[in-house]
Amino acid sequence: MSAATKVGAVVITMGNRPEELRALLDSIAKQDGDRVEVVVVGNGAPVPDVPEGVRTIELPENLGIPGGRNVGIEAFGPGGRDVDILLFLDDDGLLAHTDTAALCRRAFDADPELGIISFRIADPDTGVTQRRHVPRLRASDPMRSSRVTTFLGGANAVRTKVLGQVGGLPGEFFYAHEETDLAWRALDAGWMIDYRSDMVLYHPTTAPSRHAVYHRMVARNRVWLARRNLPAPLVPVYLGVWLLLTLVRRPSGPALKAWFGGFREGWSTPCGPRRPMKWRTVWRLTRLGRPPVI
Repeated sequence: MSAATKVGAVVITMGNRPEELRALLDSIAKQDGDRVEVVVVGNGAPVPDVPEGVRTIELPENLGIPGGRNVGIEAFGPGGRDVDILLFLDDDGLLAHTDTAALCRRAFDADPELGIISFRIADPDTGVTQRRHVPRLRASDPMRSSRVTTFLGGANAVRTKVLGQVGGLPGEFFYAHEETDLAWRALDAGWMIDYRSDMVLYHPTTAPSRHAVYHRMVARNRVWLARRNLPAPLVPVYLGVWLLLTLVRRPSGPALKAWFGGFREGWSTPCGPRRPMKWRTVWRLTRLGRPPVI
């Protein structure tokens, strides 16, 4: 890769945040270096007015976050191969600096093993990064960059060779844990993932539970994630740990009921193809600070 490395961006929208979307697109257009080509996917909704040169796709139905992003990937050719790097950005986010695309080019160029970069998400008013937005267990210092084992779905960059090798996001997940599914497959194929505190996406502080389907899909997809990717002996360990953590967090009665409904659904419904990771990948995850039991 070099300064001529082609960078694209995928943004999915429900069409309900036109001002925020326009601000995001403006921040992409201001990136240093060669132009970043952008595709905006209307996920079961019309796409608001966008600047000239931005491609749009309007889907007749909401395919969920991974499904919508997969459509955006294919807009850049099979597996996104028409570009070298794809940025995936939330439509209510904003690139804080003009050098983010250039930093991505340099990072991927300097490290042939690097497959995915997770950006730092910061509140635009306070500058605070929520602990849950630091994709590692030791999350107290969001300003520390490091190797990690997963990434943030709406603030990341992916080398398209990764998508060509391991496939896209699991569309059947619809919402929640699709990033970890892709991350585990990428790590199993030998790629690495970095969290970079200097690559910043401004995003208003929100709670993930604002989504009505949150508790159900978090639980269902956690089970699917394990069934699809973990060696058989680790599946009950991983899910047992998450069951205990959920109970310790003492969710409300309705939330817990939805969670257990999703947990049952995860066991009783098809999870997609099962490709358990190698044991050496389990060891790699462990050395990176997050063994796949938590």
